[in-house]
Amino acid sequence: MTPAIKAPLLPNHDPSSPSSSSPPEEKHGSFAGAIFNVSTSIVGAGIMSIPAAFKVLGVIPSLSIIVIIAWLSNVSAGFLMKSTVAGDATTYAGVMKESFGKPGSVAVQVITMVVTFGSMIIFSIIIGDVLSGNEKGGVIHLGLLQGWFGSHWWNTRFFSLLFIFAFLFLPLVLCRRVDRLALSSAISFLLALLFVIISSVLAIVALVQGRTKSPRLFPDLNNGGQSFFNLFTASPVIVTAFTFHFNLHPVGFELKDPLQVLSATRVSVILCATIYSATGLFCYLLFGDATMTDVLMNFDESSGSSIGSLLNDIVRVSYAIHLMLVFPLLNFSLRANLDELLFPKKVSLVNDNKRFFGLTFPLLISCFLAAIAIPDIWYFFQFLGSTSTVSIAFIFPAAIVLRNVNGISTLKEKIVASVMFALAVATSIIAISTNIYSFTETEEA
Repeated sequence: MTPAIKAPLLPNHDPSSPSSSSPPEEKHGSFAGAIFNVSTSIVGAGIMSIPAAFKVLGVIPSLSIIVIIAWLSNVSAGFLMKSTVAGDATTYAGVMKESFGKPGSVAVQVITMVVTFGSMIIFSIIIGDVLSGNEKGGVIHLGLLQGWFGSHWWNTRFFSLLFIFAFLFLPLVLCRRVDRLALSSAISFLLALLFVIISSVLAIVALVQGRTKSPRLFPDLNNGGQSFFNLFTASPVIVTAFTFHFNLHPVGFELKDPLQVLSATRVSVILCATIYSATGLFCYLLFGDATMTDVLMNFDESSGSSIGSLLNDIVRVSYAIHLMLVFPLLNFSLRANLDELLFPKKVSLVNDNKRFFGLTFPLLISCFLAAIAIPDIWYFFQFLGSTSTVSIAFIFPAAIVLRNVNGISTLKEKIVASVMFALAVATSIIAISTNIYSFTETEEA
């Protein structure tokens, strides 16, 4: 006798219901993670140059420029993501290709790679300075390791950076999704906040004790108008401090709705503008006209008390760790743009181990060697900041809106984009000219 067939020929469940054979649901990034990743992309090394901008421009113009550039950065981010979603692209280079063809995509890829790789080198140099010290103008600045343990072979710049690259940077840059960096970004942002709190406390204590410097509310215009042109050289410093657009697409397209990144961006820009304003104001009150281009060097000076020395060390340590945790975000954008430039028709980098490791290790090694070989590249990036970051943050997004290949730009958006484009180009030209003039004057002197 034939046994009863207990297994049905057709499944007894709804075909539309999920089954074991259906692919797993795609994981999406969190909104909080997006806020921390965007905020960490904003607050990089630029925070240390904000007090110098206050010294050059005065308090009121500096605060005004921070507010204006923060608003423009938020607007340009909106331009960029709305134009992206309206088309078929999922990257910055992709939306530029839709608007301007292959030259447009290559332009944004090259500039983004120069900015991110250059910033990674600068971060590494600063970390080396904080840990192992440096020598500028015949003045020796001891690093934290020398100050704590004395000078040894293992706390020289080479071995300090080698340890950081091998045991901190390498594990972080091997993350294949930017959302995996949300925790490190949160820690990095909180460390930047700690720097602001300590600076504020030191400034308030100095104010109570009558040791603060008298800040200028407006620039000094009694020097033949030089301060007027310094307005245009200081502005790119603040623009650089608000350049995060190269990480907008990686963060946005890991969310369930890519346009959610605009809400995260709005929160991040407000937070960072507040941090920049507090940092600039309190550090300028604390150091006055002695404020250096990199205010971290002011905290390197010896303090009159053990508590002051301890706070100075905490500031330097927290800032160094902050930069260490920003580094992998920049590397993520650098690697993605380089891969898109070299292998535009290949499968996703996340799914190709050969390409992933083949790009990750050479980039990391090149950055390490550059940080060791190049002691000071500030002049180079002073010119670069006047062009590349302005292009990424303002010129390219405005040009996309004006090009309007998808027909979604409103008249109001076109007017705002036109003003943004004109201001960005004019500011860059004046800043480059002033930088060249200042550089030639320094060389002749």
